[in-house]
Amino acid sequence: MHNHSRSKPSNNILFISHGGGPMPLLGDPGHQEMVFQLKTIAGALPRPSAILVISAHWEETVPTITSGASPSLIYDYFGFPPESYLIEYPCPGEPVLAVQIHQALEQAGITARLDEHRGFDHGLFVPLKLMYPAADIPCVQLSLVTSLNAATHLAIGRALQALECENLLVIGSGFSFHNMRAFFAADTPDIQAGNAAFEYWLKETCSSTDIKEPERAERLVHWEHAPYARLCHPREEHLLPLHVCYGLAEKPCSTHISATILGKKSGIVYWGPESLV
Repeated sequence: MHNHSRSKPSNNILFISHGGGPMPLLGDPGHQEMVFQLKTIAGALPRPSAILVISAHWEETVPTITSGASPSLIYDYFGFPPESYLIEYPCPGEPVLAVQIHQALEQAGITARLDEHRGFDHGLFVPLKLMYPAADIPCVQLSLVTSLNAATHLAIGRALQALECENLLVIGSGFSFHNMRAFFAADTPDIQAGNAAFEYWLKETCSSTDIKEPERAERLVHWEHAPYARLCHPREEHLLPLHVCYGLAEKPCSTHISATILGKKSGIVYWGPESLV
């Protein structure tokens, strides 16, 4: 008997907390642990043939995909030193992959759009400059949807399961804690407790093998019910790249890494064939 069902390509899926603007590239001490973790992870992963980044810093009315052959960089941060506007990351785009992503979304009934003019924002070039400094791996960026609806972003991830791209690395580039006021205010016991409680909830949600997949998806759809959810995410755009990653993986994560970034407990979540640590 022949088995005609082809096994799905083994993709590596990674949600990262990407830190504050260009600070990880400027030697900021509050990002040392994150820089170390991202470099270590890149060293442990097989070299990707291409990288798809879902960035918290791009929202469109429908999921939109960069399809240019050599996208420029968008310095979408303000008030940083002049050298942060001279950062280069001349990686190529991957128009063929962009079209495949567009088709996968459309086939799942999700209206999507290609954009050959948009460049890469810092949600892509800051972590990738740390992970793959040679800038020689083709990259594509996928937007969030302005509705910021959690179920929509899980559905986008599920649609991407149809992609057939060997050795694709999918990165959800966000931040598991993203309360800008709290980063620069006094670190009160309340904020510490809230940060820890939400981080624990997120780790358990992503990694517990006692949770069945429908329940895991349900928890992520109703993430606002998690302890201190709105303290950690007054606006959820930095959490939603995780929803896309989980929608694609639909299984417990292989590795959860905690890193302290800007004084806050933050998570890095990996779904792949085996544990990273």
